Amino acid sequence: MGKKRIVASVMSVAMLCSLAACGGQSAQSSKTIEFWDPYPQYTAGTSWDKYVQTCKPDGYELKRVTYPQSDLLNNLTTAAKAGNAPQIALIDNPKMPSAVDAGLVTDIKAAGVDTTGFDENIEGPGIIDNTWYGLAYGVNTLGLYYNPEILSKAGVDPASITDWDSLNAALKKVTDAGFKGITFAGVSGEEGVFQFQPWFWGANGDMSDLKSQAYQDALDLVSGWIKNGYAPKSATTDNQSAAWDVFLTGEYAFAENGSWQELTAEKKGYKMIPIPAKDGGVAPVPTGGEFITMPIQKKEDKDKTAAAVKVIECLTGGDNLKKTADEIGYFAAKKDVRAEQEQENPVWEQWAKSVDAAQGRTTKMGLKYEDASAQVSEDLQNAMNQQ
Repeated sequence: MGKKRIVASVMSVAMLCSLAACGGQSAQSSKTIEFWDPYPQYTAGTSWDKYVQTCKPDGYELKRVTYPQSDLLNNLTTAAKAGNAPQIALIDNPKMPSAVDAGLVTDIKAAGVDTTGFDENIEGPGIIDNTWYGLAYGVNTLGLYYNPEILSKAGVDPASITDWDSLNAALKKVTDAGFKGITFAGVSGEEGVFQFQPWFWGANGDMSDLKSQAYQDALDLVSGWIKNGYAPKSATTDNQSAAWDVFLTGEYAFAENGSWQELTAEKKGYKMIPIPAKDGGVAPVPTGGEFITMPIQKKEDKDKTAAAVKVIECLTGGDNLKKTADEIGYFAAKKDVRAEQEQENPVWEQWAKSVDAAQGRTTKMGLKYEDASAQVSEDLQNAMNQQ
């Protein structure tokens, strides 16, 4: 459904409810804060579930509801139409412009949430027209993992991989030595675009210009890996989980994948380097993760709004920001707090440059990103499947 039609639908239902005396938020208790998140894997009684409950305001119950990432925004739209939206919802960061355009979320800063000190490059997707519609407590992002054993046998020094040419030289070297090259997720849709962006951005590309030389160079790079036998043909349909499973076979030298795989990589003895830009340096990588939002309520309850703000500030304020990020395995959205995470577990130090260089997918383009992403996905599939 188009964004304008979503807004129209919400307004139409609001009018019908007014005429029919709909109950609005009567389905919710006046002393219950509903908290929606896209982490159904964290069931009742898990560490995350218990942690969220510690932020329950005095005099209120906190009801946590979970949906798969792909379903949460649709369910929020339905709840808004019914006048039964939750007080807090965690929305996937590339979906923030859609949520704002559909009139589903409100200005959390105006509601009283403290946004001081959060990193601009991480918070970008939640700030639209200078209004804070969401607050990211942390992010995940992408890096280039490698198998030290394979690189050693093939005579490749990971420190020598500083640009595309040196990466391709390393891929040729490991495949000539009888090993396999690189796994990545080229699956159709946003997940494949997410993995393509570091290469595109690393060539100084911009999602608003899909006719640039940088765009063609990035398409040629990724499709060339398949053509040259460096990457498996399954990369065209592999999501990030499947691509990681291929890397875990121990047959591949490299894998482009997320920071959420780091602890598994550490156990396997795998290492990580930042994704190199075309001509050297660290490529900008896209931020992943969610924004804490406050859905718009048909019937405003100032006390309930204040209670919801307390929940958000409990999760994002002071020492709790690190605890919240650690619970989900994210890098905290404040640089000084990330430094604490790195001190506690030095394995995160290698990710620091990538996180500092990261950028939001929708920060510059807003709603236009959705169409651009769809075009990139189509072009990427065409390029890879022509090999």
